[in-house]
Amino acid sequence: MGGYALGSAFDSRAGQMIMVALLLMVGSFYVGNLFGNNAPIYISQDSGTSSSSSASTPSSSSSPAISTFINKVSLTYRETPLVIPANGMNICPLKFNEYIPCHDISYVKQLLRSLNVSRREELERHCPPLENRLFCLVPPPIDYKIPIKWPVSRDYVWRSNVNHTHLAEVKGGQNWVHEKNQLWWFPGGGTHFKHGAAEYIQRLGNMTTDETGDLRSAGVVQVLDVGCGVASFSAFLLPFYIQTMSFAPKDGHENQIQFALERGIGAMISAIATKQLPYPSNSFEMIHCSRCRIDWHENGGILLKEVNRLLRPNGYFVYSAPPAYRKDKDYPVIWNKLVDLTTAMCWKLIARKVQTAIWIKEENPSCLKHNVELKLIDICDAVDETKPSWKMPLMNCVQLRSEQKDTWKLPPRPERLSVYSESLSRIGISKEEFTMDTNFWLDQVGYYWKLMNISKVEIRNVMDLNAFCGGFAVALNEFPVWVMNIVPSSMPNTLSAIYDRGLIGAFHDWCEPFSTYPRTYDLLHANHLFSEYESSGEGCQLEDIMLEMDRVLRPQGFVIIRDEDSITSRIQDLAPKFLWEVESHILGNKEKQNETVLICRKKFWAIV
Repeated sequence: MGGYALGSAFDSRAGQMIMVALLLMVGSFYVGNLFGNNAPIYISQDSGTSSSSSASTPSSSSSPAISTFINKVSLTYRETPLVIPANGMNICPLKFNEYIPCHDISYVKQLLRSLNVSRREELERHCPPLENRLFCLVPPPIDYKIPIKWPVSRDYVWRSNVNHTHLAEVKGGQNWVHEKNQLWWFPGGGTHFKHGAAEYIQRLGNMTTDETGDLRSAGVVQVLDVGCGVASFSAFLLPFYIQTMSFAPKDGHENQIQFALERGIGAMISAIATKQLPYPSNSFEMIHCSRCRIDWHENGGILLKEVNRLLRPNGYFVYSAPPAYRKDKDYPVIWNKLVDLTTAMCWKLIARKVQTAIWIKEENPSCLKHNVELKLIDICDAVDETKPSWKMPLMNCVQLRSEQKDTWKLPPRPERLSVYSESLSRIGISKEEFTMDTNFWLDQVGYYWKLMNISKVEIRNVMDLNAFCGGFAVALNEFPVWVMNIVPSSMPNTLSAIYDRGLIGAFHDWCEPFSTYPRTYDLLHANHLFSEYESSGEGCQLEDIMLEMDRVLRPQGFVIIRDEDSITSRIQDLAPKFLWEVESHILGNKEKQNETVLICRKKFWAIV
């Protein structure tokens, strides 16, 4: 997934193919024959009522139709009890077009005195109290366009959709991103691979296999890219059938995650600071840091111990940063501290050359026990792995695996997609239930695309808001999409099993907004999500979750909702107030009973 069906698009002729497709797209955008109806319906900011036209479609006459909206542009905060105006949800003023509630700089500034800035706690999630959260629809920026389709979007996106020049100014020399008229162009470079990610990835393959293979033959299927920039490293891993969870904070490198998602590459806002990352233990064969600006050597190596938690046995830590190669300033001191810390965790340095060092996390319980006796490391108390890693403080210790417990060797893709993880048996999910779930979603995806009445290439960024075992994502494997699988923090940890299938995702609590920019997903899938939160109280009400869905959904994007009839009936009534089109259909559920399925589509509107 995430472009695996399109790996052949990135061969030696990729540049010519992409340029031809790009020219077609740019030319077709304005006549609407490639993207469909691409101009928004306008809502007047001055009057608070709508008063403009929609764009004409290819089949329409030259005179555009007139559409009328009664939604008002008004800065509105969440009230208790919750109230939606009779004329529909209010529209936030235009300046809030990049509103990210739990990464709001103005709110974080109010908290600074209470935060541990030395450990960069200000970069983590900080959600404002309910009464301080906006309760209005987030508008698109001026001149927003329907995003360019994958795979062309890997290299080109509309400039007006991410209208920030800082990264191009400070990182253009490293080939992160360049401006090209109405477009941003991503040559595939990075701070430590300014000549391109492809050459850098091949070098990492050589280093991990002693010059005998590539990252695939080194056993890498899932990568965590720390401080990912615009995610070109992840983009160029796709032809290797490698899934990458890319993350970076919302910091001075403004909008790096927004660029990544606009390109159609899996990423989220996050920071490794004082809390565990929202991913399960033993989930990645490689964790990558290329000039990620993290002080791994500080605070007793507590951040490296989080890397140790997340790495699978025999996984790699790739470190491309000045301490790995420079001998000036205090870099040698930092390097020596890193060597001491990794040695204490029984990692082995397997390669160090061309500005990069690579360690392997060896499975060596006797080594860890010996280092405990020498007081070089602490062993963590037993952890309940059936519970999600959500808002958990970092632990300055390492887990010790039993010497009697064999390391389970996962198969490569695509065989890994069918793996039934032993972690599921520990939470009462049988292999029969797992198989039934997989087969069910294989059938349902075909129905979904018929009901949406779109081609496969219309969808790229997908989020499953209640992913269970990842069956929906597996069913999309042959589609040119990537899927963010979310396991709610209130539910048992099935995310470990999702990672064991070679997929990616995160834990999250839908009583809070997600760590992403507005307009970053083409399709949201919510299977019995609302009923899971029905009794969760203020901040978790149906309208709150719908508002967050609207924030992260792209214009003309889809929401597919399956739930109890009482819930789908309410959503069907509310959808027009959110400026969604909605259709109700009946499909069979896992128990072969009829179930209501809502196909909602977000209208493309903008403030005039």
